[in-house]
Amino acid sequence: MDKVFRFCPQCATALQPISEQEDSGAKTRLRCPACGYTHWNNPTPVLAAVIELADRDGQLLLARNAAWTGRMFGLVTGFMEAGESPQEGVAREVGEETSLAVDSLEIIGAYDFRRMNQVIIAYHAVARGEIVLSPELVEYRLFRPEAVRCWRAGTGYALADWLTAHGHTPQWMDLPGRAG
Repeated sequence: MDKVFRFCPQCATALQPISEQEDSGAKTRLRCPACGYTHWNNPTPVLAAVIELADRDGQLLLARNAAWTGRMFGLVTGFMEAGESPQEGVAREVGEETSLAVDSLEIIGAYDFRRMNQVIIAYHAVARGEIVLSPELVEYRLFRPEAVRCWRAGTGYALADWLTAHGHTPQWMDLPGRAG
């Protein structure tokens, strides 16, 4: 259950976990006992990019988010915005976060990230230009594809799928405090 969404946006009554019959059987969801509003708690679409630098001999750009502890580097990600396609959104995110221009996009796949209630739509982005990071990112590194290590979570699986599709065997690492 969503711990953050606690009150009905229609009448401000406290939401309660209430079980009701739905198409697939009984489901417990946060519902308003006063007006019947249901908080569906649908996953949020997140866009991710495996950024290959066309003007740097095919190296991959991984970045470190300012909010992350430690020295972990990952894919550039961001939320899809209303009114844009996933392709428009991932190109926008790459531009906003790195100042790179996207030359081409190819979908890698969709991945669940249940811990954050997100669905990640991952793309391979071939990009070029001078790298200038947004304030959300504090550092980046360039990697040869064969030197990248994948993490066992949403975007790590996308990176592993991209590596496999491009003839590389993914190397895995475990995130601190998490088992395989």
